[in-house]
Amino acid sequence: MDRPISRPRRNRRTEVIRSLVRETALDVSHLVLPLFIHAGKEDIPIAAMPGCARLGVEGLLRVAEGTLADGIRSIVLFPAIEESLKTRQAEECFHAKGLIPQSIRSLKKRFPELVVMTDIALDPYSSDGHDGLVADDGRILNDETVEILCRQALCHAEAGADIVAPSDMMDGRVGAIRRSLDAAGYQEVSILAYTAKYASAYYGPFREALDSAPRAGDKKTYQMDPSNSREALRELALDEMEGADMVMVKPAGPYLDVIAKLRAATTLPVAAYQVSGEYAMIQAAAKMGWLEEKAVALESLLAIRRAGADLILTYFARKVAEWLRS
Repeated sequence: MDRPISRPRRNRRTEVIRSLVRETALDVSHLVLPLFIHAGKEDIPIAAMPGCARLGVEGLLRVAEGTLADGIRSIVLFPAIEESLKTRQAEECFHAKGLIPQSIRSLKKRFPELVVMTDIALDPYSSDGHDGLVADDGRILNDETVEILCRQALCHAEAGADIVAPSDMMDGRVGAIRRSLDAAGYQEVSILAYTAKYASAYYGPFREALDSAPRAGDKKTYQMDPSNSREALRELALDEMEGADMVMVKPAGPYLDVIAKLRAATTLPVAAYQVSGEYAMIQAAAKMGWLEEKAVALESLLAIRRAGADLILTYFARKVAEWLRS
């Protein structure tokens, strides 16, 4: 019997050897924690996302403090806006004393070292529930929406946001926001562009958390078709040209191929968002005893890193910090 000369198993023989040749690492420095906030005092648990809640004013500061203690230095804020403040023009999104600007100021005053990212889109503020303005005939108005997104980004920058993240998928919004920020003296505020945000079925729990689902129609005329990956490279080229500092793929797990394509095509940092549906599925299976939460969550995040993501937005962030410590 011929015996093999090459034996790949030699590199797997012990944990020390495996760690020496390990190609991909997962660390808390790679993680961003998404947080839901509302104007009330109490934290409100989100049924579809165990362990997550709409945080009140004090809850946000408490969680931010714990997040920093865990070694996670970046958060991104998503607002649940009172129904009475929602309008077709989404004016609340650039209100200087609105929920997001006030939260940014509170966070930066208490924790100046914390990197605060904010979502730039109209759906939490819109009575129509869309990321853009809706015409009477149901069309999503691109250029008119971009004008409001610029005002929203400026409002957040003025409040102290470190990074603004346009998630709306309107054409030309990265360049318009960059010009607006620069003209107002906010050249150091970064733009994390949602470059390839797909019209995904994985967003359901998120929309429940913010009550931001479209009142009519869907988001397929502006979010990307899940069938397409080459189109992501076109969006990447535009975002690079328009001045994005980082680019993102959303969702993460079902689109590892797209993450890999963007990683191969750009020198910019690549982010990926492990979305609410991905989180909820792991939680639900773990609750039923079908999967081990820790093992599956860590493997899913490692896969996202392996595909090429430099940073990952994930609701598992604080649990990962605990798991890695132990």
